[in-house]
Amino acid sequence: MKSRKPNAAEGDLYGEDQPVFAVAPMIDWTDRHCRFFHRQLTAKALLYTEMVVADAILHGPQEKLLDHDAAEHPVALQLGGSDPEKLGAAVTVAREWGYDEFNLNVGCPSDRVQSGTFGACLMREPERVGDCLQAMRDAANETPVTVKCRLGVDDQDIEESLDRLADEAIRAGVSVIWVHARKAWLEGLSPKENRDIPPLDYDRVGRLKRRLPNVFVGLNGGLRSVAVANETIADLELDGMMFGRAAYQTPDLLSEVDHCIYGEPERAIDYPALIAVMEDYAARHIALGGRLNHITRHMVGLFNGLPGARRWRQVLSTKSTGSEAKPAIIREAFSHIRLDANQEAA
Repeated sequence: MKSRKPNAAEGDLYGEDQPVFAVAPMIDWTDRHCRFFHRQLTAKALLYTEMVVADAILHGPQEKLLDHDAAEHPVALQLGGSDPEKLGAAVTVAREWGYDEFNLNVGCPSDRVQSGTFGACLMREPERVGDCLQAMRDAANETPVTVKCRLGVDDQDIEESLDRLADEAIRAGVSVIWVHARKAWLEGLSPKENRDIPPLDYDRVGRLKRRLPNVFVGLNGGLRSVAVANETIADLELDGMMFGRAAYQTPDLLSEVDHCIYGEPERAIDYPALIAVMEDYAARHIALGGRLNHITRHMVGLFNGLPGARRWRQVLSTKSTGSEAKPAIIREAFSHIRLDANQEAA
């Protein structure tokens, strides 16, 4: 499947001879607590931050925006913006926090990014995208710089729009392109509708890969099964898969990644150990002034389909919200789950 020749700067993230599995950047979802939780389920997946706007890094609370737990690695910082100078400066700041990759958002269709003329709006300005990526690469030293885009926006022709975007990325020295395989309709559809209504076109992503065999092309959009996604990218000769809502809403599937994608020994989730780790993590967060629900809101989808999952969700949703909520609530919720004989809940 691999005919690409990764840049030396891509290091271990994209230089291996197996597909790359990533959890997509999702605003308000993939914060540092979500990423710590996901990392307990997969050691190998590449985890993305929420999109962080370059201006916020330059003028906002940098520690709050950029700090993360060492356990999260490999972790990529996704940036939003359309000013090359600001994006380069933001990468210079963020570089000190040790991220494994910097990614430019050219796909988000929200009103917030439209008002700032970045995100999916940049599909209309491929030359500017190239300039932004060049500035980020100049500031990143040896850290990989990548781009995540759509097929196009509104009435653009997806053959021309995606090829032009990819060509500008390559001009800037970027050779990793993640593609959400839908158009974004900036006029007439909400951000939520943009995740479902524009039809998926995986074949278009496959055509991009055939055109650019030496470029990493990864697929995003509508993927819900690790095994099926692996077959899909193999059929299209793509290099990686990126899961969004499925990984967040049914996080158990992340436990399949290390075995199915990276060839690690198959291993069942040790749920009691997972609960203990998350209790300890929550205790540390609360000791620093945080709240329990900052963490538990990302755990609600765990145990989906198992006996007791509904009660697990109820306990976490109702008892974790108060300022006095304690980490033991996680174990209380877990006590309602009925596992098989060798993994009984405590």
